[in-house]
Amino acid sequence: MEFFKIRKDIPFMKNALIFNAISLITFLLAVFFLFSRGLHLSVEFTGGTVMEVSYSQPADLTKVRGVVSSLGYTEVQVQNFGTARDVMIRLPAQKGVSSAQQSEALMTALKAQNAEATLRRSEFVGPQVGEELVTDGLKALAFVVVGIMLYLAVRFEWKFSVAAILANLHDVIIILGFFAYFQWEFSLAVLAAVLAVLGYSVNESVVIFDRIRENFRRYRKMSTVEIIDNAITSTISRTIITHGSTQIMVLSMLLFGGETLHYFAMALTIGILFGIYSSVFVAAAIAMWLGISREDLIKAPPKKDEDPDDPNSGAVV
Repeated sequence: MEFFKIRKDIPFMKNALIFNAISLITFLLAVFFLFSRGLHLSVEFTGGTVMEVSYSQPADLTKVRGVVSSLGYTEVQVQNFGTARDVMIRLPAQKGVSSAQQSEALMTALKAQNAEATLRRSEFVGPQVGEELVTDGLKALAFVVVGIMLYLAVRFEWKFSVAAILANLHDVIIILGFFAYFQWEFSLAVLAAVLAVLGYSVNESVVIFDRIRENFRRYRKMSTVEIIDNAITSTISRTIITHGSTQIMVLSMLLFGGETLHYFAMALTIGILFGIYSSVFVAAAIAMWLGISREDLIKAPPKKDEDPDDPNSGAVV
């Protein structure tokens, strides 16, 4: 399905150097902010107090967040779990204050706001658990990267594999750079969004790479640059339909999903925008600079062995 069809190929690769220079600058800035400011990790990674509070009626999360903020906590996770009457609150650890003192002070404030608030569970999540989550998260990211590289190397060619991974890591680092610069809270939900962006971005790269391979078989007189430009141009309509509909859904979560989905949707929004950019201007350009050619994708049929002692060998019948 196509909304429109472009008759003349757009010379994307003509300006590939400029676009990749912009990507490199953005990437280096993201790395700088990651090292200079670091990520603002959530309680799940740093440790803290997890509380489950129950109400007789559906809880008003806005009021609960207001009570938590009044005690001096900022960007605390407050969300429903199970039913609308149950609320989970994650408080960061404070120096000189025990987990029991934190939960007692918060419950006093919650009961003052609503006498029907009942504490169902309160426990301390140690930093050791947070370190384990960080390690597991990095392992998950590494497994995804290796899996994508193997898939692309088997399906296409190693040059496409390298190009796609560099483009995808470009997206991931830029997302992390945004979270480091603005000091947005980095939680398990955001980590899940980053992993989702990896898969989402590589899907667009696969579509373009597949069209490039098809073009190499169809247009034998075109140069590599013309092949890539035609592949990107011919998939623009599909890109607009796919990414446009996805972006509308993600923006709805960002605008109307509330505090619980805010940073998850923010990570997806950034990832989708840069995923489109990297698939077109980064992955395809890197594959071009690595010297992708028709011979890499279309293997010549094996020649029959000729017997030098056979007088009929190589004879035309």
